[in-house]
Amino acid sequence: MHLLDVDDLTTDELTAVLDRAAAIKDPDGEDASDLLDQQTLGMIFEKPSTRTRVSFETGMTQLGGHAIFLGPDDIHLGHGEPVKDTARALARYVDFIMARVYDHEDVEGLAAYSDVPVINALTDEAHPCQTLADLLTVREHFGGFDVSVAWVGDGNNVCQSFVLGAAMVGLDLTVATPEGYGVDDDVLARAADLGTAPETTHDPEAAVADADAVYTDVFVSMGQEDEREAKLAEFDGFQVTTELLGDRTLLHCLPAHRGEEVTDDAIESDNAVVWDQAENRLHAQKGLLAWLALQ
Repeated sequence: MHLLDVDDLTTDELTAVLDRAAAIKDPDGEDASDLLDQQTLGMIFEKPSTRTRVSFETGMTQLGGHAIFLGPDDIHLGHGEPVKDTARALARYVDFIMARVYDHEDVEGLAAYSDVPVINALTDEAHPCQTLADLLTVREHFGGFDVSVAWVGDGNNVCQSFVLGAAMVGLDLTVATPEGYGVDDDVLARAADLGTAPETTHDPEAAVADADAVYTDVFVSMGQEDEREAKLAEFDGFQVTTELLGDRTLLHCLPAHRGEEVTDDAIESDNAVVWDQAENRLHAQKGLLAWLALQ
């Protein structure tokens, strides 16, 4: 069993992962301190990340296991050797492989040749681990998924996985992006097959009108630095301000580019649950690892 995007899980499996995460997070819940005793997670990083590395490494430690960081200077994915060779070798050493890379085909290649679970910790197309944390956060703060969320910004990898997750749990979602920056058609089709595709618009104010929460992410993702000036111009009017947010809950996967996709006062307001969201990366990933260990 691999997790390359959130819809690799069935709806029942997604619920089971979230339930396991909640049980492990609860101080009076499941004691999972030796659940992954003597097990190892190999962590492949082409892209750096504070939250991804610390949450996975801490999570493995708290579950009684061990994590090994493999950065760009430690492993040359698809360059020094073919991806399939890396997958087959690592699978002889570790119990799980986590990869945070640029090309989605690289995690597909790892999964195709690995005998142990491969977890996508971010590619240019998808970020399923973030969606697990997002859904856990929404469920905690609203008591379930009878919630309306407006995504305002770029239809990027985080958005695309969230679209799928929202469809799986029945969350009402509207996505507002500038023209040319929307969610891929194939992702919208997958969401429709899973439940309901989101409403799409190019009007942020219309998107948030009936929303309980507003979700945004950076306009310029890692690796897009050369597009920065052009993208910022295209995204004029899509910044989440306190005026646009109103009394709605603010979600952001972090890191935030304050003053670009979100204002400082909005992210520092009492409406923001971004720190709970960040913490839930740890708990959601522990729930995922615990669930995968039993498959």
